Amino acid sequence: MKHIIALLLENEPGALSRVVALFSARGYNIESLTVAPTEDASLSRMTITTTGSDDVIEQITKHLNRLIEVVKVVDLTEGHFTARELMLIKLRAVGKEREEIKRMADIFRGRIIDVTDKTYTIELTGDSGKLDAFIEAVDRAAILETVRTGTSGIGRGERILRV
Repeated sequence: MKHIIALLLENEPGALSRVVALFSARGYNIESLTVAPTEDASLSRMTITTTGSDDVIEQITKHLNRLIEVVKVVDLTEGHFTARELMLIKLRAVGKEREEIKRMADIFRGRIIDVTDKTYTIELTGDSGKLDAFIEAVDRAAILETVRTGTSGIGRGERILRV
């Protein structure tokens, strides 16, 4: 089962590598990883997408809590949460393909952020299913480059991750 784990950790050199090393040493896979400073410059928020049984996720959470730099850990999938991902995709757009790609971007509520004579670069946000659906909807031969951020998630309502 897919889990989204959010954690606060000290914003210092080496903290990210220790978290990643913990996953690697135990043979756990990280499907996506996002990290950035919070409103408190001394803390970073990390969002990790991984898969595993409830027992495996419990072990991961326990190991993360033992790291000195980690302040707090929450498995967002244990409650209601909102998750989004950002994708930039560069597509070949020549001739009548241009209008079709514009239409697809509109259908998926994407924005064309760069235009050349032969390409469009589109920005899309949404859950990973939406981004996957866009990739399936466009002609695979038209895809020149794809960049995805990985999942960022936040608890809904009064559920917050804060010190």
